[in-house]
Amino acid sequence: MTDLTKPRLPRGLADRGPADLAATARITAAIRDTYELYGFEAVETPFIEYTDALGKFLPDLDRPNAGVFSFKDDDDQWLSLRYDLTAPLARSVAERYDALPKPYRSYRSGPVFRNEKPGPGRFRQFIQFDADTVGSASVAADAEMCIMAADTLERLGIARTDFAVKVNDRKVLDGVMELIGLGGEADAGRRLTVLRAVDKLDRLGPAGVEALLGAGRRDDSGDFTKGAGLPPDAIARVLAFTAARGATAADTVANLRDAVAGSARGEEGVAELAEIARLVEAAGRSDCVVIDPSVVRGLEYYTGPVFEAELLFTVTGEDGEPIRFGSVGGGGRYDGLVARFRGEPVPATGFSVGVSRLVAALKAVRSPLVGTAQPRGPVVVAVLDKGEMARYQGLVTRLRAAGIASELYLGASGMNAQLKYADKRNSACAVLQGSNERDAEGGPVVMIRDLVLGAELAKGSKDRSDYLELRQRAQFPVAEDAMVEAVREVLARHGD
Repeated sequence: MTDLTKPRLPRGLADRGPADLAATARITAAIRDTYELYGFEAVETPFIEYTDALGKFLPDLDRPNAGVFSFKDDDDQWLSLRYDLTAPLARSVAERYDALPKPYRSYRSGPVFRNEKPGPGRFRQFIQFDADTVGSASVAADAEMCIMAADTLERLGIARTDFAVKVNDRKVLDGVMELIGLGGEADAGRRLTVLRAVDKLDRLGPAGVEALLGAGRRDDSGDFTKGAGLPPDAIARVLAFTAARGATAADTVANLRDAVAGSARGEEGVAELAEIARLVEAAGRSDCVVIDPSVVRGLEYYTGPVFEAELLFTVTGEDGEPIRFGSVGGGGRYDGLVARFRGEPVPATGFSVGVSRLVAALKAVRSPLVGTAQPRGPVVVAVLDKGEMARYQGLVTRLRAAGIASELYLGASGMNAQLKYADKRNSACAVLQGSNERDAEGGPVVMIRDLVLGAELAKGSKDRSDYLELRQRAQFPVAEDAMVEAVREVLARHGD
C-alpha cells in the first residue's frame, strides 16, 4: 500500500547543478551559433498546449496519458506538457502564418516532457534545441537539416568518425507497408506499431524487432510489449528492407529501389533519398551523413525524409558493461502538421538536438566542453555583526555595481561557518568586516580573504618563507574604497 504521508521522489526528472547548467549553456550556445549561421531566427513556444492541438500525434487517442503528461483544467479540457517542440511550433506558425516570411526559418530551445521509463542519459524532463523550415517543399530543405546537424555535432567537438546522421524516407517505409498489406487507413495502428518496432533495431537487434513485428516482446524487467502481429512472410520483408544499406549511398538507393518496386509512393521516397545523397556529397558531408533504412522516427506526423543523429562511441557503465549512447537528435519532414490548423497544405521540415542527452554523453567521455569542474561561485560578503546589516548591504551593492557577482550572507552562523559556506559555494573570495575593521585608525577597512590560497595554506608548506608569503596574500586588509579593485585582483589571480 502506498504511504501517502511521504512524497515520492520524481524519478527521471533531471536535477541539474552548476556544472551541468554551465555545460548546458556552452552546448546551447554552440548549437545556437550554428543555427544562426544557417539563417535561423529565435522563437519561443509555451510549455503547455491544449491536448487537441497535439491531436492524433499523441500515443493515446482516448485518454492522453501514455507518453505525455496531461491534466484537465477547470473547464474540463485536456492540457498536456509539450511532448516535443515541433507540434507547438506548428500551432504557433498557423496562428501567425500570414505575417511570416515564407519559408519561415526558426529555432527554439527548452524543456520537454516524456511520460516514459527513464534510463541512462534518458529523462522524463530534458532540454531540446530545434530548428525548422516551414513553407518549403524542396528536398534541399531536408538535406540542409542533415548537413546542419553534422555541422552542429562537429562544432560541439565530436569527431566525424564518432557520429553519423542517418537518413531515411517515410515514403519508402509507406511503400513497404503497402507491399505487406498495411497501406490503408484502417491499418494505421498496426502500421505505427511496425514503424516503432523498426525504430528499435539499433537497440534490440533483428531478433528483438522480429519479436515486436510478431506476437510481442518481454524485456529484461518483465514488461511485455504487444507486437504488430504480422505473418512470417511480412516480417521477413520488413527485416530485409532494414538490411538494405549498402557500402555506398548509391548502393543503398539501388537496394531500396528494389525493395519498394511496384509502390509509386515508395519509389518517390527513393528518388528523394537519391537527391539528398547528391546534395550531401556536394556539401562535403557524405562521410558522416548516410542513407540508412533502419531510421524510422516513431511519431506519426513525419511524411517524407527522416533523420537521426547518432553517437557511435561507447562508454563503460557502472556495471562495467559498454554503453552506446546512440541517438542525440533527429527530425524529418512533417507536411501535414501545420495544415491541421489551417486547412491547406503547409510543407515543413525540422531537426531537434537532445541537449540533456548530449551533456550526459559528453560528460561520459570527459569532453572539455562539459567538464566536471564546479563553476566559481559569487564573492561572499560575511555578516559578523547583525546590527551592521545595512553597512554590509552597502558593501555587496558596491561589488554588484562594479559587475562582480556577489552575495550577502543571510544565514545565522558565525564567521567560521560562513567561510565554510563560501567554500561550498566554490567562491574564490570573501569580504570580512568586524568592529576592528570598521573602527580602524585612518578609516574603515575590509579584510579580503582569498579562499583558493587559503585552501593551499591549509595544506601546509615545507618552506617557512613560502608559507608566510602565502598567508599574507591569502588574507589582507584594504580600505573600503579600495575593496572593489582588491576583489578584482583576487578573481583575476584565479582566472575569474
